[in-house]
Amino acid sequence: MQCIVNRRAQFSASHRYWLPEFSESENVEKFGLCSKFPGHGHNYVLFISLLGELDEYGMVLNLSDVKQVIKREITSQLDFSYLNDAWAEFQQTLPTTENIARVIWQKLAPHLPIVKVQLFEHPELWAEYMGNGMEAYLSISTHFSAAHRLAHPDLSLEENTNIYGKCARVNGHGHNYHLEVTVKGEIDPRTGMTVDLGALNQVIEDHIVEPFDHSFLNKDIPFFAKIVPTAENIALYISNTLRSPIQEIGAELYKIKLIESPNNSCEIYAANSETTPVSAAVSQPVLARV
Repeated sequence: MQCIVNRRAQFSASHRYWLPEFSESENVEKFGLCSKFPGHGHNYVLFISLLGELDEYGMVLNLSDVKQVIKREITSQLDFSYLNDAWAEFQQTLPTTENIARVIWQKLAPHLPIVKVQLFEHPELWAEYMGNGMEAYLSISTHFSAAHRLAHPDLSLEENTNIYGKCARVNGHGHNYHLEVTVKGEIDPRTGMTVDLGALNQVIEDHIVEPFDHSFLNKDIPFFAKIVPTAENIALYISNTLRSPIQEIGAELYKIKLIESPNNSCEIYAANSETTPVSAAVSQPVLARV
């Protein structure tokens, strides 16, 4: 029987986004504050996913051995380092989050059965690399606060209450939504970037956060006048809304995760999403949402 096990590690390091072939103004335009001398730092959190068969002792690998490999090959070399100088690979391609994850894979692959490297630069920015050449995934998280009411316009209050429970109350209720957007792209062999992070943040801000924040979704977002704004439908709307503008900045939308509360969340994979959220009334009552 095969199983994936995950090992966590961490290191603190600094880096700078700066290319000598660019002028100072070109570096500032390309990398913004990340181009500032002498650089800036992060507390990186690293997750290594390993695949293998369960042995007679119920283990895929001895995690004590895994810990020592990660320490020897990665954290002892990167902890409290200036990443641009730590490894030769970062002389060729800048130490962006996604490129660090790629190089970590290369360092560990000869020693461990890796299937994924996930690297958090901070809690709102992380990258995943799975060994596919220069392809990587970059995720950013943000939030907005909004109210909604779960009620199909063609049903009575009693019918809606049977379906949506308290969420059908006429004056609605609110959430602090947590949104994660994951894009897929090729790591640029010089800049180390899959996408311009500033441009990606701006797309999400302009198309989602600004119109959604402090809104009543049913009334302030025209799309939800007839579509019930469940977390699933909101996530699907976000996916459909972001797909084209993210393509325009050179990446591909991969996944949307919307966390409505600590108890409820949903994920939409852009390649599998439909073009229109569900709006038809159900013919039989379903369990109320709580």
